[in-house]
Amino acid sequence: MLDSFRQDHVSFYHRGNPVFADVPACQTPALDAFAQECIVFDNAYPEALPTIPARTQLFTGQRTLPYRPWQPLTQEDISIADILRAEGYVCSLITDCYHYRAPGMNFHRGFHAYRWLRGQEYDPWMSHPTKRNVDDYVNENYDTVWRGRVAQFLANTDNFTREQDWFAAQVVDEAIEWLTRNRAHPRLFAWIDSFDPHEPWDPPSRFDTYTDPNYGGKRLILPMGGQAETWATADEIRHIQGLYAGEAAFVDHCLGRFLQALKDLGYYDDSIIILLADHGHPLGDHGKFLKGTDRLYNELLKVPFMVRLPGGEGARRTQSIVQFHDVLPTLLDLLGMARNTASMHGKSFLPVLRGDQDTHRETVITGFHEGGERCLRDMTWSYIQRPTGEPGELYNLQEDPHERNNVIEQYPEEARRLSDAFGSYYHLQMGKGISETRVRGIQGKYELGSSGIA
Repeated sequence: MLDSFRQDHVSFYHRGNPVFADVPACQTPALDAFAQECIVFDNAYPEALPTIPARTQLFTGQRTLPYRPWQPLTQEDISIADILRAEGYVCSLITDCYHYRAPGMNFHRGFHAYRWLRGQEYDPWMSHPTKRNVDDYVNENYDTVWRGRVAQFLANTDNFTREQDWFAAQVVDEAIEWLTRNRAHPRLFAWIDSFDPHEPWDPPSRFDTYTDPNYGGKRLILPMGGQAETWATADEIRHIQGLYAGEAAFVDHCLGRFLQALKDLGYYDDSIIILLADHGHPLGDHGKFLKGTDRLYNELLKVPFMVRLPGGEGARRTQSIVQFHDVLPTLLDLLGMARNTASMHGKSFLPVLRGDQDTHRETVITGFHEGGERCLRDMTWSYIQRPTGEPGELYNLQEDPHERNNVIEQYPEEARRLSDAFGSYYHLQMGKGISETRVRGIQGKYELGSSGIA
């Protein structure tokens, strides 16, 4: 499980085509090699965003968009760890995603072992002032709040000197150590969750090769919300985009070490390995950085999604459309436990993995539960339904994958078709005042909540 890893920053997907002018295409050799042995999905989507709702879908096989905001696992939820533990699996959760360990979140329930790695983003891990000069990491437009967020991350990472100190490396080290010690168990389940390449983006120097070496400005490791051109220059925007690519490349390097360890420990060919990200990340593609309810474009919605069956069986690339709440039913189906899936909203795409068919869902819907927007899409069209009074958007994904040309006036019937695909149930939030009060940077609300400084 990766966080905020864009599909178009995996070279297996982008085939050498850079996303941004003057920023080299991100190179991910470990993921590329892994993908050659996987069923690789081009069209895997979160059912709802952001961090915790996406993981809730994966943990439970249930939808969250219509009725469930960012919230803990409840006593009534039945999670993947609950199910596999009852079936005789020894289960572990290893992560630096600090939202899991926020008070009361309860996602560790059912795991035999869980390990929290501290210090990501706004995690209140260190209380001492940073040893570094915050002014080197912000420009004159950063206010006190944003400077404080940068300062917290700098304090948390002041002692990082070796590559193995960086968070993705720590997650891999913990995962390898647990898998090594637990090899004797006949059935293991490991949920390994790297918060990187989530912002702030501060890659080790060896991987910071995507920024302009002649850039002389501030090292803006944490972008702000709003229109980027109001708080950053064109050079600063390119620099931030390069930092993200460097962080993604470092995560790939760490994944390569992890995959090699699976081979060395004898896990690689007798395991099901699923690799995905919870969502992508806007990098100024449509004028803004950071996740937001108004940014339901490919850069946020398209994720790398790869499934390696034992022995690399059936490796290929598929256009089949799947969503996150389909993952748990599929995994249980693969394990011969389909009887556990009857109450789940998701449906198994095992026939796709087996190569018996190449279609799964015709249409998907996604968005933020508390947002006023919804995105409905199929293989060809993406319709972004805006709140009342705001114009909708329609894009032809085949002809316009960067979603620059809104063709809703030319093809209103396609927008109407997609809008009707899920009835009114999934749009009820749009009539509850959210269209007037929605928070564009809604992710920040929850990240600050996890840090205890909301």
